[in-house]
Amino acid sequence: MNLINKIKNHQTLELLEESNKITLALHGDKITLERAIFLSWWCDKGDCAFCYMSAQKSKIKEPDKARRQVESVLAEAELTRRMGWNVEFLSGGYGSFDTHEVKNIAQKIYSITGKPVWLNLGITNELEEYGNEIAGITGAVEVANPELHKKICPSKSLEDIIEMLELAGDLGFKKSITIILGLGETPEDVKYMWDIIDDVGIDRVTFYSLNPHKDTIYENSPQPASLYYAGVVAATRIKFPSLEIITGTWLDNLANIGPLLLAGANGLTKFPLFKMYGTRYGKRVEEEVMWAGRKLEGTFTDLEALQTGNIPDKNLEPFIKRYVDKCIK
Repeated sequence: MNLINKIKNHQTLELLEESNKITLALHGDKITLERAIFLSWWCDKGDCAFCYMSAQKSKIKEPDKARRQVESVLAEAELTRRMGWNVEFLSGGYGSFDTHEVKNIAQKIYSITGKPVWLNLGITNELEEYGNEIAGITGAVEVANPELHKKICPSKSLEDIIEMLELAGDLGFKKSITIILGLGETPEDVKYMWDIIDDVGIDRVTFYSLNPHKDTIYENSPQPASLYYAGVVAATRIKFPSLEIITGTWLDNLANIGPLLLAGANGLTKFPLFKMYGTRYGKRVEEEVMWAGRKLEGTFTDLEALQTGNIPDKNLEPFIKRYVDKCIK
């Protein structure tokens, strides 16, 4: 029986058993914590049906004021370094920062963390300006069924995303896509995602479950079932054993973590970091990782680690202090 049929026929435990063996054999038992750092809450396009920014666009009269201060972004990068987390990617809406500004931010983060940065900033052909500060380029595919994609992300064509990723590969950057489950796709639609992974040579996939936002068409939609989510991830791990897989979950779905790790996740993302760090919720993340038989790189509870480190730029000190105070409170 093929993998898609196993998802459809609720053979999730069988998929998890196989995916777990593959993951431990090829990737080991280490799990990373990932932090997507947002640059802005404004998006020129602002028409993705599920997106928080689409609900905010009409409310934002001065887009420049929706940009984050660069010092705040760099302070967040410093805190991820202290906690032993990775910067998953820099993210933000269209039209917020130009290529030169993004490059400058990425260079500063690289100097703080010692690791090149992934970008997830929309479709662009302005990639040649980037250098060693960039690890890879992410295409926000979200839903890979072409007809569904046109309805949900009308201003982000799959063809343009794929063209950007192919250019990124030609320039020596790694390639990644994001996928959101719960947008109305079916198990059969997994094949469209797999085709992109195969044809484009994708290095990393970040899976999210739908997080229904107020004032979007998904406001009253349920999040995808945990075993469906785990089944899709497990089938993808079995299909692509070497693929890096990051999975996202939210505060109200921390119980997803264990199954997702067994399904093949290498890293965890999408946490409201400063609401969770050092709390019982952060401890729950660590417990989920432990009971899945994995070892966490970094910490979600160590307040001393959060407060320990040389400040790379004294201008960042008040921004770092603000984030630390949030966690301690």
